[in-house]
Amino acid sequence: MRALILNATYEPLSIVSARRAVVLVLRQKAVVVEDSGDVWHSERATHLLPTVIRLRTFVKVPYARRVALNRRAVFARDRHSCQYCGTAAENIDHVVPRSRGGTHSWENVVASCRRCNLHKGNRTPREAGMRLQVSPQAPRRHGWVLVNLGAPPHPSWQPYLAGSF
Repeated sequence: MRALILNATYEPLSIVSARRAVVLVLRQKAVVVEDSGDVWHSERATHLLPTVIRLRTFVKVPYARRVALNRRAVFARDRHSCQYCGTAAENIDHVVPRSRGGTHSWENVVASCRRCNLHKGNRTPREAGMRLQVSPQAPRRHGWVLVNLGAPPHPSWQPYLAGSF
């Protein structure tokens, strides 16, 4: 189990193990915002297992996090579904092929199934008679959390990650 760490301003900072989250709460460096309902027992105490904690003091982040453009990130953004037909995706596709001047950028790369990728080939979707379901975009502000997690986030994280992708 993992926990989402929020800054004092409720901005997502990091993802840590549940054990690390409990330690931060016990050292009074953070407070529990959401818990899973599961309980951890120690010799003298019982602790609810946190899923979201908030730091008591503000931590300045010296840089803006960006999501690197890679296969895992594209699949996370597109929810592992083909952007042409909606089935399970297994490839990435450049909307405007690179051989025809297309860039390797968030706005030009989508997840696709093998069938659609082969059908489109070295053509634009229009030339292939295909249509994108959603126009590709770069992940929003906290998209790095979803990409680094690699799995769907805990439901209690949703309010803090709204609009990440």
